[in-house]
Amino acid sequence: MAISISVVLLLLILAVVFLRNGALKLPHAVVCVLLGFYLASSSMAPTIHDGLTATADIVSSLQP
Repeated sequence: MAISISVVLLLLILAVVFLRNGALKLPHAVVCVLLGFYLASSSMAPTIHDGLTATADIVSSLQP
């Protein structure tokens, strides 16, 4: 588990650097995809899912 979280943090840092640089190329996109897969298999996945679901519920309940 410690290795998985370390990889997630490393990939997250790399993705942020690539996005802030403004040059998201194919290797950068691969890092972002790997980050997604590692996040999905980590213990943070249910928390991320619940947060996104709650955000989607709030946005869908807004009246224009």
